[in-house]
Parts: sequence; C-alpha cells; structure tokens
Amino acid sequence: RCRFILPAIVRRDPLLVAISTSGESPYLAGALRARLERILGHEWGPFTALMGRIRRDLRGRGLSISTQSEVYRKMLTSDIRRLLRTSKVAEGEALAHSLVASIGHPTRGRVTLVGAGPGDPDLLTVAARDILAEADHVFHDALVGPEILSLCGPDTALVNVGKRGGRPSTAQSEIITRMIEQARAGRDVVRLKGGDPFVFGRGGEEMSALVSAGIEVIVIPGISAALAAPAAADIPLTMRGVASSVGIISGHLEKTGEVPGDLESLAGAVDTLVVLMPLNNLGNLIGRLLPILGPNRPCALIASATTDHQRIFKSTLAGLADHGLEGPATLVVGNVVNPTAAE
Repeated sequence: RCRFILPAIVRRDPLLVAISTSGESPYLAGALRARLERILGHEWGPFTALMGRIRRDLRGRGLSISTQSEVYRKMLTSDIRRLLRTSKVAEGEALAHSLVASIGHPTRGRVTLVGAGPGDPDLLTVAARDILAEADHVFHDALVGPEILSLCGPDTALVNVGKRGGRPSTAQSEIITRMIEQARAGRDVVRLKGGDPFVFGRGGEEMSALVSAGIEVIVIPGISAALAAPAAADIPLTMRGVASSVGIISGHLEKTGEVPGDLESLAGAVDTLVVLMPLNNLGNLIGRLLPILGPNRPCALIASATTDHQRIFKSTLAGLADHGLEGPATLVVGNVVNPTAAE
C-alpha cells in the first residue's frame, strides 16, 4: 500500500536525470533513458561540477543573477564540454575561468556557419541542433523550413536573409555586414544555410569576410542536397559496374547568362552528373548536355527532397522538359538512375 515511483535514471554525478511516465509505460521510460545516455556523455558530470564551483564563486562576489546567467550561457556554448570529453580537464577549467575573468569587459561574439541539410530536420547534426538552441541571432536562408527554425531557442532572433530568383533578396554584402555588427556586439550568431555551407552556399565568401574582420568563425557541415536528394530517391551516385565517378555543378545562371563552370567537360568526364538548382535554367542545361550524353541518358529530377512534399520525375534526357515539378530541385544524370537498363 505504498506510494512511490521508480523512474528511469541517467546518472552523471552530480547531474541526475529522472524519467517517469507515471506508470503509463515503463518501456518508454527505459527507451528515453537510453536516448539520453547517448546524448549526455560522461563529460556532463565534471561539467556540472565545474558549473557549481563557478556559481559559488560568482555568488560569493555578489554578482547579479543576469550577470551570472550570461557566464553560464557562455560556458554552455563554449568548448568546455568538448575539452572535458577528451580528458583535457585543466584546459576546460582554464577556459571557464577566462570566461569569468571577462565579466565587465567588452567581448566579441562569434559566427557559426551551419548546414541545415536538405530539408528534413532529422538530418541535422547534433552539433547543429545544439548551436541553434543557444544562438542569439540566426540569419537563415529562405528555403530553411519552419520545422528546422523551431529548433532555435525561444529568445533567438530569426532573420530571413534568403535569396530567391526573381524576388526581393538581401544583398550578400548586407548579410555579412549585419553578421559582423552582431558578433562585435558580443552575440553568438548562426548563419543557417540549406544543405552544406561550402557546397554552392557562399560559405567560403562569408568565412573569408568574417575572418578578415577579426570575427571568430566556426563551421558545422550539413548534408548537401547533392548527396541527400539522390539517396532520398533511392538513386546511388556510384555503383559497382555502373558508375565510379561523380561531378557536382550549380544550375544557376551567372550574370553572363552561363552556367558556372565548364558543364560539357564535366558531363563528359564523370559517370554521374548532379546539378543543383536546375529548374530556372533547365532548357539551356538540356540543350548543352544532349550533344555530350545523348537523348537516351537516364536522368531524374528530385524536388523538395527529404520533405513531405518530395516529388520524383524519372526520364531520359530528351524527355526531361515535361517534368511538371516546382520548388527546389536536384537533377541526377547517369545510368545510376536506371542501372538495369545499363547492364
């Protein structure tokens, strides 16, 4: 006739996480514990203890709650946990004390270039989710969906700086200027880009400009649509006996009216060609590829890959114009689209 609960426990002393379903599902409590065991590594124990020591120090100095909270937030977003995870305890503690020593002094923030992946929020890396939850400002592309933006913290300022063809867009120079301003004001800034920031995402340009301005830059890679879209359509980019090389190119037109890079040379040199963002220039692309690859080369268009709105159109190169798809798309050209026909 006792009243008690038997929660599932995740123990990272002095951190203790208890999970209870009020008796509804002990199995679920155990499954959630297993998940948290993977998320909360062994470094969380010493990190919690270090936070406690810092807290007692700050309280002893009589610092305000808001000042203390700012130190704790900086600790949480710093490299301290990574240092503790790799047994660099002294370095982790030194970093914590340097954050305490910076109280009252102007500090610069940082900019993290984050890849948002192809669209499905489950494809974000753990590092991307962590940084989004703690960011002060997130400058995001237009194609980053609300499901991903909902992973940002409740106090995060969301700034849409996306570029869409034929629509009002934010100039690249303005994006960089605003990020530098926020970082110099001491804020943690995230530049959230669809796919991977360094695959046709202008991440290299932004990193160069930020570093030149003296801003700390961190890069968190994402899954490029060049890899994710074919996989979502069950199309391997390479396959033994069918394709052993891959080329990736942007389908966007430059101001000259040309596709960046030497499309014909690349198409003739690789087994599988992947074209990102091809729809606005598809007719031109087909006309340039037909003499190189022939009208019967298999191809596929994948629109809104990995999302609930994903659509796939498979055809030959000659029949590709009748696709009827809209939205962000990826074009795959090669025998991997229909490997049985190539055998």
